[in-house]
Amino acid sequence: MTVPPGPTPERIWLAVEAVDMRSGIDGLSARIQASLGRTPCDGTAYAFTNRRRNRLKLLVWDGTGVWLSQRRLHRGAFIWPSASDPVFALSAAQWRWLVAGVDWQRRDAPAPAHWQV
Repeated sequence: MTVPPGPTPERIWLAVEAVDMRSGIDGLSARIQASLGRTPCDGTAYAFTNRRRNRLKLLVWDGTGVWLSQRRLHRGAFIWPSASDPVFALSAAQWRWLVAGVDWQRRDAPAPAHWQV
């Protein structure tokens, strides 16, 4: 699998609720503070998606400035959690699967205990 270029932070938080993709750094930072109760400059990354789940934006503070990256899938949709919490944490490996358009939730699923070869 080829991993798309771009930031690969250690910890990524997914904002579960869809956002307007016209939002920029200031709008997404305000959303992180107001809706998620976190600070955008805490050293982690925050990912947002649109309603169709075919676009995402990643906001990352690197210590000197803010990165805002955008990715769009031409086919399919990003697999996004449907949790009761407004934010969901991903590992770096799960993030690589997500941005590749692969179902990252199934990649990390353990084999059923009753399954035998």
